[in-house]
Amino acid sequence: MIQLAVNIKELALKNPVMTASGTFGYGTEFEDFIDVGRLGGIVVKGTTGSRREGNPYPRMAETPAGMLNAVGLQNKGVDAFIADIYPNIRHYQTNIIVNVSGSTIDEYVSIAEKINALDDIPAIELNISCPNVKEGGMAFGTSCSSAHHVVEAVRKAYSKTLIVKLSPNVGNIAEIAMAVEDAGADSVSLINTLLGMAIDANTRKPVLSTITGGLSGPAVKPVALRMVWQVYKAVRIPIIGLGGIMNATDAIEFLLAGATAIQVGTANFIDPQVTIKIIDGIEEYCGRHGVKSINELIGYAHKY
Repeated sequence: MIQLAVNIKELALKNPVMTASGTFGYGTEFEDFIDVGRLGGIVVKGTTGSRREGNPYPRMAETPAGMLNAVGLQNKGVDAFIADIYPNIRHYQTNIIVNVSGSTIDEYVSIAEKINALDDIPAIELNISCPNVKEGGMAFGTSCSSAHHVVEAVRKAYSKTLIVKLSPNVGNIAEIAMAVEDAGADSVSLINTLLGMAIDANTRKPVLSTITGGLSGPAVKPVALRMVWQVYKAVRIPIIGLGGIMNATDAIEFLLAGATAIQVGTANFIDPQVTIKIIDGIEEYCGRHGVKSINELIGYAHKY
């Protein structure tokens, strides 16, 4: 038997494969394709304090080896999630993690307090790439000070596993990771999307209504892998790696770079069964290489 289980502090995962927020809905959308209970965890789409309609269309665009999105955190708000969505997904035999997004520290704290009361939600993922409206729209995750402040405030209000999702659109992501670790984060997930844009040569206009959007997919994998490598050397808390993971080999590379678990995002749009294929592929890799526990792989590349 190959041991695939890993721990994100107090959060026990049956295997290291999770889904990335915004690419897997609430899990119900994938029930016809996979057994959701086989996953290590699912991160549901970004949840805000009140209903958000998102950005105007068009807000998605294909790019070479990736995609751009500017959906804008469309969701029905935390109260609707608790009343209408949570009862329909709480039975999943896996870890359900809520991605929490906000425009002010008070909004983050309010959402965290409400999610903390839900028995079958063992963790939240704090998206600190959101603009801080009280500081002129600068994202919380772009400075050590603002990242520390929001995580510290949420840590006081939230008693379960606190994962903080880091933005790659910074000068030194390791410094941000150390700041949120110091503020009480149990884990960091990285990377969120890279800022990019697309222009239609025929219309001569930007493709997205918002001009810029978040780039994801295979094109960002080398950047994500490098950042996981850097953060692994800077913090002691577990890392969840994501960014362009399309198959088991990609996932294993992130583990070797220092990730304890991984999230699959854009690949879900291409193949709704990809997460299960990655779990099976990791197990096959371990068997082929004589690896008895997945923990043997975490950070292994740092030995060289």
